Amino acid sequence: MSSLPPGALAADVAGEVVWLLPERALFWPAAGLLVVADLHWGKAETFQRSGIPVSSRLLADDLGRLAAALDRTAARRLVVLGDLIHGAVGLTPGLVAEVAAWLGGVGAAVTLTAGNHDAHVAHLPAAWPIEVVPALREGPFLFRHEPEPDADAYVFCGHVHPTVRVGGRGGVRLPGFHLGARVGVLPAFSLFSGGPTCRLAPGDRAFGVAGARVVGPLDVARSSG
Repeated sequence: MSSLPPGALAADVAGEVVWLLPERALFWPAAGLLVVADLHWGKAETFQRSGIPVSSRLLADDLGRLAAALDRTAARRLVVLGDLIHGAVGLTPGLVAEVAAWLGGVGAAVTLTAGNHDAHVAHLPAAWPIEVVPALREGPFLFRHEPEPDADAYVFCGHVHPTVRVGGRGGVRLPGFHLGARVGVLPAFSLFSGGPTCRLAPGDRAFGVAGARVVGPLDVARSSG
């Protein structure tokens, strides 16, 4: 896809153009690569096992949003920056079957750069055709879960679940993209997540996901937390 989708913003990172999508995803057009972080599949099921009433629609909603991002970009590959799953107890037979059916209809190859939550299981379900690697290096980028800089590449990662505050202390908090000088952190893809407000260094850029559009760059206070 050559044209920017409605609601998305383009940003220059390490000499490459990337798109920040309102689905809480990043697309690298030159590589046909869609990137998301922190899906936490099975989090609702984990809470339910503890007796906490959480909607079972969360997974279906997240899968629908991910399918929309793949369709809107015509991405050939999907990279998940860790925490694909929330924990072993959440991998119920119903969830495994629902995800397997969804993956069977996806035209993109799926790679997971394993995160700390993914370590709760030795292997992903056999019915899920997902390649698992510690990290993925391609072009000027290094894709991984943890927000640690690399000497030879710009790092895209997750783990932090960054948010941005719009309108000062009385405003609203939105899921955010935090693009630093050497590390870019994606918002948690899961709607069932929260996270800290971005702390910006000079030259950093922050963008918020406001419903069906990405807004920014935002003037986020460097002292916010």
